[in-house]
Order: sequence, then structure tokens, then C-alpha cells
Amino acid sequence: MPSTLFRSAAATGAILVVTALAACASGAAPESESDYVTDGKFTVATGEPAYYPYVIDDEPESGEGFESAVAYAVADELGFAADDVVWVRSTFDSAIAPGAKDFDVNLQQFTISDERRDAVDFSSSYYSTPQAVITVEGSPAAEASSIADLSGYLIGAATGTTSFTTIEEVIQPSSAAQAFNSNDDAKLALENGTVDAIVVDLPTAYYLTGVELTGGVLIGQLPVSGIADEWGIVLEKDSPLTDEVSAAVDTLREDGTLQEITDEWLGADAGAPVLE
Repeated sequence: MPSTLFRSAAATGAILVVTALAACASGAAPESESDYVTDGKFTVATGEPAYYPYVIDDEPESGEGFESAVAYAVADELGFAADDVVWVRSTFDSAIAPGAKDFDVNLQQFTISDERRDAVDFSSSYYSTPQAVITVEGSPAAEASSIADLSGYLIGAATGTTSFTTIEEVIQPSSAAQAFNSNDDAKLALENGTVDAIVVDLPTAYYLTGVELTGGVLIGQLPVSGIADEWGIVLEKDSPLTDEVSAAVDTLREDGTLQEITDEWLGADAGAPVLE
């Protein structure tokens, strides 16, 4: 009996060795290796905090909010259950800086640009947004109804953003565009009267004028400037997941899922006048 067990174990071991050698010979990757940060998990990053309407109540794991919903839809396309989605936090700047990442993907309204492509990968676009001009009641800019009407005012935006570029290229004000570190800083300057108006993307414009600003006024949308404001999911530079994530986004666009998510969370897009 013992000799039979020995022979059986030896045979099994030989089979495993042969199988392993065959795998090495064929170039197949060991099953333990994974292109994901954590095996069996889909690690998604967002901001700290993450804001409405992109994440509701700063709880991305709820699936509520535009980018939270997009992340779970992409995860589903990649074969992950909702319970396998792991959320982490990152700053906007660190996400698009060169170097290794602790996330598989990152969604924070990143505009796709050639300059950023030097440091990170982008998925295909999951949303395209116009820029918008907002102010508050009592500001002289509140009466503006055209781009020409805005040219004489002090107008600000977060530096390094498409919003800032849009001021310079579309509005071309007589005074230089006012740069701020963030949309929050620009909003404070508007409230304090340091600037007459600010430029942000349209979903943010609706949120600021409807929720955060007292007497907020959405003056209107602006034509697209030289940089198309297409948002993409950020991945580590040369990530092996980039093509797969882009394919998932493309599928969601083609089957209408992205539009459904957009309508649910950014449905207020319609109605803002386009300034000429």
C-alpha cells in the first residue's frame, strides 16, 4: 500500500512538472501574475474629497454620481462584480504625474491632452463637455449676453485647465485671465468680488450656481476652443489595461449606457444658452 501511494504521488508530481515546463515553453504567464494592482480586484481612484455630481456625498462606493456610475459600468464590462471594486483616493495633480500608480484607473474629470499623454495613458473619452461662464447677482458681468460683452471684465479660472485656456482663446478679455489654484479658489474670488466672472465646465457651472453660490448666475456656454474638452479615464503610462478599458468605454458608448448615465447625473446640460 505505501509503495502504491508513493508511485501515485510521484506520478502526480511528474505531471505537474511537465505541465509547468509546457507552460514555460509556451510563454504562458503564471496564473498568479495579474495586470491589476490587486489580483481579483478593480482599483479605482477618485479625488479627496470627490464632489457632486460626479460622486454623491463623497461616497464613490455607493455607485451614485456620474463618475462613480461610469466606474462601476466599466468594471462590469471588464468582468468585475461590484464587490470587487476597490476605491482609493488621489490628488488631481499626482494622478497625471509620471510614475507608478496605486490604482488601475482614475476618474476626476481629466481632460485628454497630448501634454498629459506624455505622463499617463487615457482611455477613450467617456464624456465631452463645453465650458461655461458664471457670475453672481450684482456683478456687472451678470448682464452679459455675448462673448463680446464679457471682454471688458476680469474673468478667472483654475490654472492649467481647459477653462483657463478657453478664457484666453475664446473670450480674449482686455485684462489677462485671472489664475487660481482650484475651482474652489476661483469661486471664493467671485464671491469676494475679486473677479467679475469665472469659467468652469458646464456640470460644475450648474452645481456652483445652483448649490454653492448665493445668487449664482449661469451666463452661458462657450464654443469649444483649440482644446477639445474630452474626459478620459487615467491609467499608468503604458498600462497593459489601457486598450481593455478603452474597449469597455467604447462598448458602453455604443450600447447607450454612457448616455443613460449622463442623462441621470448630468441631465441639466440642456438649456444653458450658447454665447456667440
